[in-house]
Amino acid sequence: MAAPVFSLPEGRYGADVRSPKTAELLTRRLRRMIVTGELRDGDYLPREAELMTHFGVSRPTLREAVRVLEAESLVEVRRGSRTGARIRVPGPEVVARPAGLLLAVAGTTLGEVLAARLGIEPLAAWLVADRGSDDAIEELVAALDDLTARLAQDVSSDTVGTAFARFHEVVVKQSGNRALVVTAGMIQEILARHMATATRTHYESEPDEVQLQYRRAVRAYEKLISLVRAGEADEAERFWRRHLISANESLLRGFDAAGVIDILE
Repeated sequence: MAAPVFSLPEGRYGADVRSPKTAELLTRRLRRMIVTGELRDGDYLPREAELMTHFGVSRPTLREAVRVLEAESLVEVRRGSRTGARIRVPGPEVVARPAGLLLAVAGTTLGEVLAARLGIEPLAAWLVADRGSDDAIEELVAALDDLTARLAQDVSSDTVGTAFARFHEVVVKQSGNRALVVTAGMIQEILARHMATATRTHYESEPDEVQLQYRRAVRAYEKLISLVRAGEADEAERFWRRHLISANESLLRGFDAAGVIDILE
């Protein structure tokens, strides 16, 4: 059996947890322990009996708190397992699905999503170049290598569009700005799905033109990497904005009336 995730300190928290809304307060305490890193990704909560004694709560209260954390994707519970709830530190993908649903309900268009990207990625490009870290350059190069490998295998595959989307995701990730990463993550699934659809659809009708656009995109990615290497933040931002304006026009071609609801179906 897995060892408990953390050592319960001496004493009980019952005095400041017990209230008419005990489960809610317990949820807050456990959530804070996850957010602050006291409970780490992959750790297991102690057994129910230990937690009940430590926090001075009943089994139903404890289970209600764990259910809330599970719904928030902060813990993973395997029914029938003897190891207890496992801590999960969520990434941006956790907000992507509900955000996509919210955008769909609001009647958001693809054009609006692409415009939002235009507000996010140029700033991210500036930050990446300003930081100029070796890790950023290495991951950008790896993403580009993966893209070119997929292009060499089958330019009509959906995985090509996914690889294009991945490069853009890395640009934001390596900005080092966590607020940007989460914000971009909210629309990443929408963009990835559409890029896969658009690249396949356009290739079926205009294979030569699409291959030309692919080569231009690869050159643009290479240019951005060179600007990051040189630490030219201002030029990286200007260049990436110009590239995105051109790319957005291409991605909208034939999908002018498309909404988020169409992409997520």
